Amino acid sequence: MAEQLELVAAAGASANMDKQKAGVPSVSVVIPAYNEQGAVAETIASVREVLDAAGISHEIIVVNDGSTDDTLARARETGVQVVNFPHNGGYGRALKAGIAVSTGPLVAILDADGTYPASYLPEMIAMATYNDMVVGDRGAAMKGVPLIRRPAKWTLNKLASLLAQHDITDLNSGLRVFRREPLERFVPLLPDAFSFTTTITLCMLASGMRVSYLPIVYGKRVGQSKIRAADFGRFMFLVFRLTVYFQPLRVYLPAGMALFVLGFGKAIYDVYIDNLSETAVLGLLGAVLLWALGLIADMISRLNLRSRADIATK
Repeated sequence: MAEQLELVAAAGASANMDKQKAGVPSVSVVIPAYNEQGAVAETIASVREVLDAAGISHEIIVVNDGSTDDTLARARETGVQVVNFPHNGGYGRALKAGIAVSTGPLVAILDADGTYPASYLPEMIAMATYNDMVVGDRGAAMKGVPLIRRPAKWTLNKLASLLAQHDITDLNSGLRVFRREPLERFVPLLPDAFSFTTTITLCMLASGMRVSYLPIVYGKRVGQSKIRAADFGRFMFLVFRLTVYFQPLRVYLPAGMALFVLGFGKAIYDVYIDNLSETAVLGLLGAVLLWALGLIADMISRLNLRSRADIATK
């Protein structure tokens, strides 16, 4: 296994050297910004300083998502490439726009609010040589997250881990590094809202991609958070929807088993009192129906994943 990783790393390094010679940066850093005038310039400066010190060629793309303050002007003053939307369209839309104009074989995303230290980028970029996605894991030490939001985040992470059958320590971290090919494979599925990071995490894990987590220290944000309490319900629904999309049997099989147990138990009770009820029959038939639907959904999911993989390799 170690030898395989060394070969992969060597191949990746060779490809990156070829692209650097062609004038293509090693990594494209996409920074979505909405009303972040107090932190955007400092965030850009930090990214530049860290990557320059590490000798990593890069481009920085700031996406101004309809800010109503001086975010756009302060981003342009730094000299980086700026994509400007006149109206706010969402965190996910901003990231997709930045990814679309980026050119590097690796894509990093970083919030503009100062919560994610750029100092972790070199190590994450190195890890991306043998991973499809590297996530900055805020872990249990999310001191920058308000106390009232931590139970909701914990619940969401545990539910996602259960359904995805992976230990997801941080479902929606905003500091990530991707290899371009696996990322672009799922761009059509990614939403425009805050659930971008949740969606790409589940897409990658459910598809068997290589995902690694790097523990980081999460800072205190500059300005106000854009996430609201109502977003928790949307995140929960998203987890269920993506699980059904990628791994439908993980939902249909347990649901069918629950109906089967209820129906079978009711049937035994009815036979004992010599009166088989419609409830028992409906429970058993419902279980068979759910299992059949699950198998059909699983077949469709596999066909979709195969077609997306074929498109990504062309």
